[in-house]
Amino acid sequence: MEENEEQSDAQKSDTSVKEGNDETESFRLHMVTWNVATADPPEDVTSLLHLNSPKSPDLYVIGLQEVYSGPLRFMSDMAFDDPWSHLFMSTLAPLGYIKVSSIRMQGLLLLFFSKVDHVPFIRDIQATYTRTGIFHYWGNKGGVSIRLSFYGHMLCFLNCHLAAHMKYATERVDEFEYILDMQTFDSRKAPGILDHRLIFWFGDLNFRIEDHGMHFVRSCINNTTYNLLWSKDQLTMMKKKEPLLQEFEEGALDFQPTYKFDLNSDTYDSSGKKRKPAWTDRILWRMRPRTSPRKEDDEDEDPELAEKNAKQQEEDEEYPLKICQDMYTSNMEYSISDHKPVVGTFTLELRKMYTSPLVRLQPEGDWSADIDAMVLYSPLQPFPSSTWDWIGLYKVGFTSMSDYITYTWVKDDEVSLNDELIQVYVSKEEIPVLGGECVLCYYSSTLECIIGISEPFKVHESKVAIEEGLVPAKINGLDKTTAT
Repeated sequence: MEENEEQSDAQKSDTSVKEGNDETESFRLHMVTWNVATADPPEDVTSLLHLNSPKSPDLYVIGLQEVYSGPLRFMSDMAFDDPWSHLFMSTLAPLGYIKVSSIRMQGLLLLFFSKVDHVPFIRDIQATYTRTGIFHYWGNKGGVSIRLSFYGHMLCFLNCHLAAHMKYATERVDEFEYILDMQTFDSRKAPGILDHRLIFWFGDLNFRIEDHGMHFVRSCINNTTYNLLWSKDQLTMMKKKEPLLQEFEEGALDFQPTYKFDLNSDTYDSSGKKRKPAWTDRILWRMRPRTSPRKEDDEDEDPELAEKNAKQQEEDEEYPLKICQDMYTSNMEYSISDHKPVVGTFTLELRKMYTSPLVRLQPEGDWSADIDAMVLYSPLQPFPSSTWDWIGLYKVGFTSMSDYITYTWVKDDEVSLNDELIQVYVSKEEIPVLGGECVLCYYSSTLECIIGISEPFKVHESKVAIEEGLVPAKINGLDKTTAT
């Protein structure tokens, strides 16, 4: 295993490409965008997440706008999970999903969840934000993004809240382009948003319906003749003028406009302002365009760029990625906000660039708080190991990477049995007295992600603790013990 702290994207890419397979597989993606208008979360999000669907998603991506960010609440949310994140985490964790990444900028919140099985194959995770509010300083408007490699394919999710009001359609496009220019990542393979293989652009984009009067718009909504409004939707109109927007696809707006409603009702704005209904909340996507082959007489083309494009095209052909939108709709059930949430579900069909995790790990022998324990792990591929790598012990159904029971620094407590098998010591003082179903996760500090997860195993109750009359107490969600 390499001891150096750095590994270039090119090295990582080369490693992954060599390990690819010839089969394409399908993965389900469930996306939500919702301007929650500073409301507290509802008690139940079963309908929003389609939890009763016979086909469960592999990935959930949830983008919220106008999450309450008053000074006291915002400081609290920085220290602890905000109520919205807590709701989604506590709902999805028992179903086998963990929060892989999240980012918050004032009222903008973006959450990325994955089934546990996929987590060791989600790498190169980075998140960033861009303010477009007053003088590009205030974060009430702007964009937050999470980019990552999913089985080697570079994906980027951009949640935006753009300028409001009818007359600012051009400004909304300018803000979007500004966000694309400002957001960069520490990566040779995909340094900018548009360099990613697949981009999702979604959020409260605030585009309105022009020209048509209120009566005509509401009549079309009542008669479900939404198609009569499409030609005057500002985003549709701007796509005809802006080449960049033409690269983004969107499903048919075959659902009623999601803005603006009276609170706790399905009635469009009845206030004195009587704002016209609009499809402000959208989900679009863009597959990276295929590069044009270089012509022999094109002497002005940068040779380095040409070589990069050639490699990119070769990889795209060898490891295809296709996307199909299965559903695009609003959810009228929720009325805590003046916006209705929008849901998009997708099928991603791809050929994996790698099929095995970087590390395989397992517990050795029986585990309980009565005896020191051992973890065995084997590096399956070279990766940049570090003295800051650690192995965490988690309860089955854990919510996120930080939701560990305990952890041990790999380098401090490891003993190499041979070149392929390494043993790591875990103190019995750190093992939960009550036991339970657990897993082990190897976290790479250099790659900033989990690169291996063990099969679930049972930690037994402590016989010594039971004999000595220790009783459990719940502290911060973890099982601790206090003497009676």
